[in-house]
Amino acid sequence: MATETVAKPRTSARVHVQKFGTFLSGMIMPNMGAFIAWGFITALFIPAGFFPNEELGKLVGPMITYLLPLLIGYTGGRIVHGVRGGVVGAVATMGVIVGTDIPMFIGAMILGPLTAWLMMKLDKIWEGRVKPGFEMLIDNFSAGILAAVMAVVGMLVVGPVVKAFSNGASAVVEFLVLNGLLPFTSIFIEPAKVLFLNNAVNHGILTPLGTQQALEEGKSILFLLEANPGPGFGILLAYSIFGTGLAKASAPGAAVIQFVGGIHEIYFPYVLMKPIMILAAIGGGMTGIFTLVVTGAGLRSPAAPGSIIAVYAATARDSYVGVTLSVLFATIVSFLIASVILKASKAPAEDDLDEATHRMEALKGKKSSISSALTGTGMNAGGVAVLAGPVKNIVFACDAGMGSSAMGASVLRNKIKAAGFPDVKVTNSAIANLTDTYDVVITHQDLTERAKPATASAVHVSVDNFMNSPRYDEIVELVQASNTDGGTDAAPAAAAVASESETPAPEAPAPQAPGEAGPAGILVAESVVLNGTATSRDAAIDEAGRLLMDRGAVDAGYLDAMHEREESVSTYMGSFLAIPHGTNAAKDHIMKSAVSVVRYPEGIDWNGKEVKFVVGVAGINNEHLQILSSIAKVFTNKAQVAQLEAATSVDEVLALFGKVNS
Repeated sequence: MATETVAKPRTSARVHVQKFGTFLSGMIMPNMGAFIAWGFITALFIPAGFFPNEELGKLVGPMITYLLPLLIGYTGGRIVHGVRGGVVGAVATMGVIVGTDIPMFIGAMILGPLTAWLMMKLDKIWEGRVKPGFEMLIDNFSAGILAAVMAVVGMLVVGPVVKAFSNGASAVVEFLVLNGLLPFTSIFIEPAKVLFLNNAVNHGILTPLGTQQALEEGKSILFLLEANPGPGFGILLAYSIFGTGLAKASAPGAAVIQFVGGIHEIYFPYVLMKPIMILAAIGGGMTGIFTLVVTGAGLRSPAAPGSIIAVYAATARDSYVGVTLSVLFATIVSFLIASVILKASKAPAEDDLDEATHRMEALKGKKSSISSALTGTGMNAGGVAVLAGPVKNIVFACDAGMGSSAMGASVLRNKIKAAGFPDVKVTNSAIANLTDTYDVVITHQDLTERAKPATASAVHVSVDNFMNSPRYDEIVELVQASNTDGGTDAAPAAAAVASESETPAPEAPAPQAPGEAGPAGILVAESVVLNGTATSRDAAIDEAGRLLMDRGAVDAGYLDAMHEREESVSTYMGSFLAIPHGTNAAKDHIMKSAVSVVRYPEGIDWNGKEVKFVVGVAGINNEHLQILSSIAKVFTNKAQVAQLEAATSVDEVLALFGKVNS
């Protein structure tokens, strides 16, 4: 079960559009190298290119007519139904290619996934019903027949419909250009970017239309409507000069990453911090588009990511001046508008990026740490998950897999290496390409729910700022706790980074006395209750917390923090287990490490989940991690969970946890 880190968002139209945009980008982005290759060949060898060559120029037409649509159709089919779906999707795409005389990107986006979906449904009909020896025959002929039928449908039906749509959309764009209205598209595009809806607009509309226009005219203005780095760059420059607090301190670095690295998502928190700042983005976007219209400039192919380097690499031969002015003027206008907004703002100095980054958490209560609902995890007193096994693979996932996720992966990779764990693999991926092979999945808080279905067994971490999220230090602690022997023998470098007090890792546990489980009696018989009296979640937290107080491990402030933590993020773990604990801010209320266990044979409702075991946790310097590791191991074993349910004495419970350590 995936870790819940944020409350489940409402399923809104925005979420549906995000999902659609993610799916579209999942077909386009893996093939972006092919688009760039086509762009370079076009720029170099067509008659108007840098090195005109009639023979080599013959590559241009077949690549855009056949290669690119077939790649898109295959990729879309593979997303839906694996390689089998990719093959039938590519064959069906051939139908729309032959049936029209324009690049069939939109047709490929429709027919590739649709054919794969039909193949998947057909496969389920006769799944398990084919006699042995006939499987290959059925598989091959069913795929061949369906692909042939859909190729004909594509040629006779889908192709003409898509061509009519493309012609209509092109006419609309031409109307906007001729009437000077194209700059007004920024009123939609810039807010859409901040709301993570840009993929649906860019890959669903602008890239297909822009490619068709580039084939006919050698360049297209549409490639730069969304990718222009100027608006975001101007906003970050304004924060660098007129901002306050963390926003001002972090804006220069963010500006470099956004402008050179092409990671536009990095400026989104700066806009969300002051929503009126979207006016600066819109103003800059409109100015940039107007400049392109006036100068007649454009790009040969998509610029991905939206880095100034990628933009220049895709710029048409006669458009360098126009593109440069477009980016420059967009930057100036957005900077001026943003500067006025910042100078006129009466917000206090503390209303900076840090507050914007944690606004969602502030609405729920105090900042919550990484939580874990994954069966087989423990958690330290600060709320950091501790996996039963080591963390080997961490992935940052976003819409396209090459924007904010790439930057976040780079930042965290350096932190983890500095902590002494160079073997932990940190990568980035598009959500559409995720598989259930990761230990930790990190996403923007608006995208978490979309990443979970494909990575059900991972710990999920939600952030809303990929550049300097405090979650990164907590993930380093997670790695330090999970990748060492019980979290107690950390490498010196890891301990120095992960421990706030720089206290060295505890020595080997002292011998256990009778009636004790875990190092130095962290779990003792007096802290185990076989028949809890609570009937609700909050009462159960009180019962587990009072056992910790009776041990002299915590004071009343820690009990309050346990409730505060639960209101922020549920501590339900799965397998009838909940592990309530305090917040990071409550560490001063812990006098010594202790664990309490309360069993509820009849079960209690824990935010809609049935809980029979409540484990209260308070820990100092990772002393409690060994016993938590034992508890985690028990709860990953159904037979041992059944033994706990059937236990008739406290000694049986302690013996079971002690047996895991032996």
